[in-house]
Amino acid sequence: MTKHGKKYTAAAAKVDIDKIYSAKEAVTLAKETSFTKFDATIEVHMRTTLDSRQADQQLRDVVVLPHGLGKTVRVLVFATGEGAVAARAAGADLVADDDETMKKIEGGALDFDVAISTPDAMGKVGRLGRVLGPRGLMPNPKAGTVVGPQDMERAIKEAKAGRVEYRLDKTNNIHVSIGKASFDAAKLFENYVALMDAVNKSRPSGAKGNFVKRITIASSMGPGVKADPNEHIEGAE
Repeated sequence: MTKHGKKYTAAAAKVDIDKIYSAKEAVTLAKETSFTKFDATIEVHMRTTLDSRQADQQLRDVVVLPHGLGKTVRVLVFATGEGAVAARAAGADLVADDDETMKKIEGGALDFDVAISTPDAMGKVGRLGRVLGPRGLMPNPKAGTVVGPQDMERAIKEAKAGRVEYRLDKTNNIHVSIGKASFDAAKLFENYVALMDAVNKSRPSGAKGNFVKRITIASSMGPGVKADPNEHIEGAE
């Protein structure tokens, strides 16, 4: 059995493990029980009734959090010609429009947080799947990261502003960051509302009933706080 340190034990003592809190209470408590020296990330973990093996129960989408994630987001764009020009004009941190840059990325140079691609560059990007895939960096139309030159500025701005991808993993869970412990509790709650609104709107056709059956909110290394998955939150239809 894992032995926790004094700081964790003190933080955990503030949480009633048998209580299911309202979302606002859970977010506030997760913030208050953060004890790390660094600015911890506030994370939302959802247990669903979905089956990731079924085609009609897949869930993958993006949400733009109103208050961002509290970190600088570095954006890489795979493009050539007009797309590359648009990416640089829109403030991309790196544009992969030559073989040398592609080779560096293939070799593991992954100093970026979001990868965007134009459709015509996806042929080359596909060969980087074994490098980008495991790190969740593969551009994908469903995640809004495969766009034409005309939409490049919007895509880059959204990525830098706090666009977050969420998806069902192999264990049928969803894990999403909604900000930092240094955020005001009200801002964290508004980010949470935006996330749950997006998750409910991207409900798979094969989902039955309330497909999110358990929600836990926690800071990095902090204790988990149970939030009511059946709570109707204004703005989260």
